[in-house]
Amino acid sequence: MADPRLILVDPAPALCAAFEQSFRGLPGVEIVNGYFEHVPEFDCMVSAANSFGLMSGGVDAAIIRFFGDALQERVARRVLDDYLGEQPVGTSMIVETDDPAHPFIAHTPTMRIPMPITNTDHVYVAMWAMLLAVRDHNRREARTIRTVACPGLGTATGRVAYPEAARQMALAYRNFLNPPTRLDWKVAFGRQDEIGSGGDPRLSFKPAKSRDE
Repeated sequence: MADPRLILVDPAPALCAAFEQSFRGLPGVEIVNGYFEHVPEFDCMVSAANSFGLMSGGVDAAIIRFFGDALQERVARRVLDDYLGEQPVGTSMIVETDDPAHPFIAHTPTMRIPMPITNTDHVYVAMWAMLLAVRDHNRREARTIRTVACPGLGTATGRVAYPEAARQMALAYRNFLNPPTRLDWKVAFGRQDEIGSGGDPRLSFKPAKSRDE
């Protein structure tokens, strides 16, 4: 099954320039300097969400204006039913919109509540979760997601600088396209060194050597 095409769409020219730099050379990517409402074709819109499914501000509010209030109710019900009222950062759920032209959103928290997320890896883990959720959907459902429209993650309320947000998003996409073929500590620490944030690096430690090393 082919990987979905990614449309990075945002009205901020500086963010789109950062996308151009960070995603250069990666396949299946289109960058649109504008609003997602003007993108003619996409199957799934990414909602850069909070953990409680409250879609009242920013891109989320625009998503509800575009798809209708019933989508807000559907998202809230899924958060209550699937996550007991709090969808963690690092998860993403595919929700139907009832719009035949744009049938899905990927509700993807970048923060628990509206707050800055600078100096975190939230953008990376949100992007990674979204890509995995789309992949899982396409493996299970007859109606697949072929095109994903995604805004800048964490760049508004989250206050993540445009180059850093673009870097983390591109890194997640690059790792999604090129997964490891085996797992060991070299892979794990290499991945962490690439991401460069998450947890308290002062408290990190190397794993104990096995008897075979």
